[in-house]
Parts: sequence; C-alpha cells; structure tokens
Amino acid sequence: MPDESSLGPNGLIKRQEFVRLIIQSLFSLGYNKSASLLESESGITCKSSQLKLLESHIHNFNWDECVKTVTEEINEQQTRNRILFLIYRYRIFEFLRDDDFESALKVLQKRVSRLGVGVETEKVHNLACGIIATAELDGDSSLQGDLLVELKRLLPTPITLPERRLEHLVELAVTAQWDSCIYHNSNEAAISLYEDHCCSRDQIPNETVQILNNHENEVWFVQFSNNGHYLASSSSDCTAIIWKVPEEGILSLKHILRSHQNPVSFVSWSPDDKMLLTCGNEEVLKLWDVETGICMHTFGDLIPVVSSCAWFPDSKRLVCASSDPKKCIYMWDLQGNELEAWRGVRMPKVTDLALTPDGEHLISVCFEKNIRIFNFRTKTERIIKEEHVITSLSVSRDSEFFIINLNSQEIHMHDIAGNWKTPLKYMGHKQGKYVIRSCFGGANNMFIASGSEDSKIYIWNRRNCEPVEILSGHLNNVNCVSWNPKRPHMLASASDDQTIRIWGPSRRKNL
Repeated sequence: MPDESSLGPNGLIKRQEFVRLIIQSLFSLGYNKSASLLESESGITCKSSQLKLLESHIHNFNWDECVKTVTEEINEQQTRNRILFLIYRYRIFEFLRDDDFESALKVLQKRVSRLGVGVETEKVHNLACGIIATAELDGDSSLQGDLLVELKRLLPTPITLPERRLEHLVELAVTAQWDSCIYHNSNEAAISLYEDHCCSRDQIPNETVQILNNHENEVWFVQFSNNGHYLASSSSDCTAIIWKVPEEGILSLKHILRSHQNPVSFVSWSPDDKMLLTCGNEEVLKLWDVETGICMHTFGDLIPVVSSCAWFPDSKRLVCASSDPKKCIYMWDLQGNELEAWRGVRMPKVTDLALTPDGEHLISVCFEKNIRIFNFRTKTERIIKEEHVITSLSVSRDSEFFIINLNSQEIHMHDIAGNWKTPLKYMGHKQGKYVIRSCFGGANNMFIASGSEDSKIYIWNRRNCEPVEILSGHLNNVNCVSWNPKRPHMLASASDDQTIRIWGPSRRKNL
C-alpha cells in the first residue's frame, strides 16, 4: 500500500509539508480565499500552532507567557537567547516610549537574573543598556519595529516557514535543469514549467557563418572586444586588423594596423575598448587608438622580447611579460612610464600572463611549467606546478577561474582563490608542437573552446571533460579562439590557413 503521507513517484515529498507550502504560496500571491479554503479542506494550516500562540501572546501584551512559550518550544540555546533578547528589547522599548524608565530597568534586571552570571549576561546587559541609551537620545523612531516580523526571521522551521519557500524550490529545480543541460547557452530567465528543459546543439555556435581572409599569412591570435562590438586579429604577416561586429549581418574591416616589423603574436583590448595593444613576435609592444587606427605609443624599447600583455581595469595601466629572463614583467602607464617591475631569478622567461578583470590578481606562466598568482591587495603569491609545458592561459570574466593549455593535449581549469586541490581537466583536442589558445565563453562563461592542431575547434561544457561539439572547416592548425562576451552564440577562430572563421548557431531547422 502506498504511504498516504508521502507524495511523488519515489515518495520523497511529505504531504503535510507540501500542502503547507502551497498554502503559503497562495497567501503570498494574494489568493487569500483559496488559501483559506485549502486550509479548511486539508486540515493543514500555514501557521504552526506555536506561531499562533506567540502571536496571541504578543497581541495581548502577555510577555511572561510569550517568554515561557519560547523557552519551552525552542531547543537550540543560541536561537532561543536571540529570540528572548528580541522580546525583552521590545518590552524595554515599550516602557521607554511611555517614559517609564524604572520599568525598563526592572525588565533588564529580570533578564540578567534569568541568564545568571557569565559572559552572556554581560553581553546582554551591554546590549540592553545600549538600547536604553539610544532610545533616550533618538526617541522611538529609530528602534520601533514589527516584533512579529523580526521573530519570524529568527524562529526555526517548522514553527515558521522561510518566505516564498515553494517559489525558491521551483527555482532550484529550474537551475538544476539548466546545470544538467550541456548545450544551455542563454541568460534568458523564461523557461516553461510544463516540461523538462533541454536545449539542442544549435544553442552553441557550430556552423561557419563568415570567413575573413584579409590576412596574407598565418593568423595567430583573435580576440573580441569587451563590449562585443569589435574583433581584433593578428598575423605572421606583421599586421593586426580591427573588425567591426554589427548587430546583424557580416563583420567588416575597420583598420589594418601596420607598424610592426615582425609577426604580431598577441593583442589585448583595453577594458573601455578605446585602445588596443599589439605584441610583435620578439619585438616591441604598441598601443593603438581603436577609432582612428593610429599608433599612440611604442613600449619596450628596452625590453625587445615581449610575449604577452594585459590591462588594469582603469584602462590607464598595463603590464607586459618578456621571455627574456633578464627583463620579466613590467607595469607602465599609457605614456610609457615604468610604474613597477618584477625581475630576477624567481621569474625567468615569462611566456604568458593575464590580469583578472577585477584587477586583483596577476597570473603569469614562468619556468614553462609553473603558474605564479600574485595578489595586489595582500601582496602575496601562490605557485602552481604543472607536469607538462604550459603554452597559454586565459581568465574567466568573473575573475574566479583560469584555464591553461598544455602540450600534453589537456586543458586544466584552476580556481584563482586556491580552494581546489586538483584542477578540472578537459581532453580531446590535439596539441603537441605549437601554441594553442583556449577561452571561456557562452552564457555565464559555462563553455570552454580551444583550437587544435588537427584543424578543428573543440567545445566543452565546463562540467564535462569530453567535448560536446567539434567544429570542422579550417584547413590547418587552429591557433586561437575567442567567444563574443556579449553575444553567446558567436565564436571566432584563427588558423594557419590564413583565415578567420566566424561561427554561429546552425541555420538548419530541426526536423
């Protein structure tokens, strides 16, 4: 015989709790008549008998019975003391409001005698004296409050129910379905409760929608601007290109940046998207005005081996890494003035670096297998050692995680706070000889994409080590990928086949 006190296919839901939450939800939605009818028909009330008793005592100013009920019904000592203190505070306030200071002090003395001598007594005594002093100075406006509302926040379940509990549980169920959907790639909150949620693969970019072929040699790097309105690419043809990304339609060329004498291996957008940094391969660092395409400054005359660069959140300072072990990491302002530098044997040959978007951490790859995380706020650092050579790193936009590509054909994700004992690992792509770069992307940065030496692009849901999508189209190594931060369905890839591909959802309708 099924248990009539339980509900659901597996009998995991207690009928009384479920009905009580429905009644609470009806009241919160304003359906008071329906809630009252359900209480009458089911014999289950939204308010517990203990809460009704407390409400009755409070309305009748029966404070001694109120204290007695709390003492008898609340077992956990800390919670009980907090509730009792709230009641005594309210009593003291009521006397003070009527200028009856003598009665207020008597209540205080009674409370102290009930607790006995000790630290808790001293604490309560000081707090209550503070209430009296504050009330004398400020009057009743600063302390007046709804005692019942405050009590409900402190009373434990099942005496009282958390507000909108049923809505909270339904939202948890919706979130769990999003989390279990490997293709979910939308920030839209609207989702039907009538059926289980499941996205199709068309939610993530899986089809080439445009090919950009303005570069004349291998394309090594590609990155969308922070506002998603531009795309920058760099190539071994010694140029970088800024592309305009329209709301709809195809990308168009905005500027070709010509000034480097060597291949351009890296670009970085300022947080305000008004400037772009370009790194020449074993060459200098250049700063460009995005609107005009004019080179504003050349950095690094004294450190000619720049490998990567990054911006601080204020768009007024930048750092760059040098693969020259005598130079290491420099911090500059926009005029090229050196603000700080990290040199020495502790940091030889920095091959890549990144700043978290919040500006708190500087992450650098050195010794080829070590990751150094420096905290600007605490002036502390942490070292992570990998077993294989690290070729690149990328930081999530929420400043919580970073990923690294290894020549062992794995991508590792670490948490910046250092709470994880081991990183999450993603596999499937091909990497052994060349620098391959990956990125976070999609709604809430829940996807990871990477280039590959087999001419493909691999996409993982962060919760799964195996790729959820493998994109084909390029004819040679895919060196770098970038996910549009404002358009979760747009991905760009750069390849040795001298092209950039823009990827979007499939335009084929599901049959």
